[in-house]
Formats: sequence, C-alpha cells, structure tokens
Amino acid sequence: MSVLLQFSMFPVGKEESLSRYVARSLDIIDKSGLEYKVGPMGTVIEGEWGEVMQVVQQCYELMRHDCDRIYCGITVDYRNGREGGLAGKVSSVEEKLGRKLRR
Repeated sequence: MSVLLQFSMFPVGKEESLSRYVARSLDIIDKSGLEYKVGPMGTVIEGEWGEVMQVVQQCYELMRHDCDRIYCGITVDYRNGREGGLAGKVSSVEEKLGRKLRR
C-alpha cells in the first residue's frame, strides 16, 4: 500500500530563516531510504503508510526538543496498486501534454 505524503514542518516564533530546522528534517528523510522529492514549500515522500508516518514522527520528535511551537501541514495520496507515483504522476501529465515540464 504505497502512498505519497507531502509535508512541511517548521518552528513558529524562531528567527526569519528556518533552513537550519528544515535541513535537520531533510537529513532524517534522506537517511530513511524512502524515495522523496524536495520542493521549495515542502517535501514529498513515497512509501508504505507506516514508513512515511514514521519519518514525519522522527522529524517532529527532533524539532520539538528545541522548538516550543511547530507548524506541520500534511497531504496524503493513496491509490490502490500504485507504485512509482513520485515520478509517475508528473510523467503522466507530461505524456498528455506531449512535452517535458520544468522540474
């Protein structure tokens, strides 16, 4: 049961630049071994429900140690029988357009 999970997580009430907090989460995501894609406003992870939720949990646990308030937005897309959705969704649209899109 593969899902695509898009999320963004960051502290509220810290300095203007939050990239050092985001970098810590991306380290967890990268080390998870799951497929992922980083975007400017969030990251998409592909894997089994428990796997992707565990990654989000690990990011939260690390952030809560030195952050008194945390914002987290999560969107999940499940499709029965789908594998390779991270690349496949974009490829499907490109095929219908007849051209590659900027990534």
